[in-house]
Amino acid sequence: MAKEDDDDGETERGSRKPNPIDAHVGMRVRLRRMLLGMSQEKLGEHLGLTFQQVQKYEKGVNRIGASRLFDLSRVLGVPVQFFYDEAPSDLIDEALTPGFAERPTETYVIEFLSTREGLELNKAFVKIADARVRRSVVELVRALGGEDPLG
Repeated sequence: MAKEDDDDGETERGSRKPNPIDAHVGMRVRLRRMLLGMSQEKLGEHLGLTFQQVQKYEKGVNRIGASRLFDLSRVLGVPVQFFYDEAPSDLIDEALTPGFAERPTETYVIEFLSTREGLELNKAFVKIADARVRRSVVELVRALGGEDPLG
């Protein structure tokens, strides 16, 4: 029986699909790097890595060890907890007491800001000084997305 369990674990580890929490942490690394306007190559230089290694971390293909996560937090100027923030609730340990560790169920905002378009749109939007113009932009985007702009 133990042999079967070992085989099952090996199959999971040998899989090319990233572990969901590794993918989330990688997405947060990418988000912070992009918010700083830093390239994968530059981040790699700071960490003594190639850009390909950084890319694998960001995709969750390679798991980030504790010391590397600490180095990333230092280079990117965020606490280690930043990489776990906004983790989907189904990834949070079931042992956590409800109410003390509640997390948003949707991470679409973080996923959006992790894209080049989302980051550029966000940077441009916050530069709009006139509140009425910002409101008009929101209504325009809602209309383009097929949503009722007034709802």
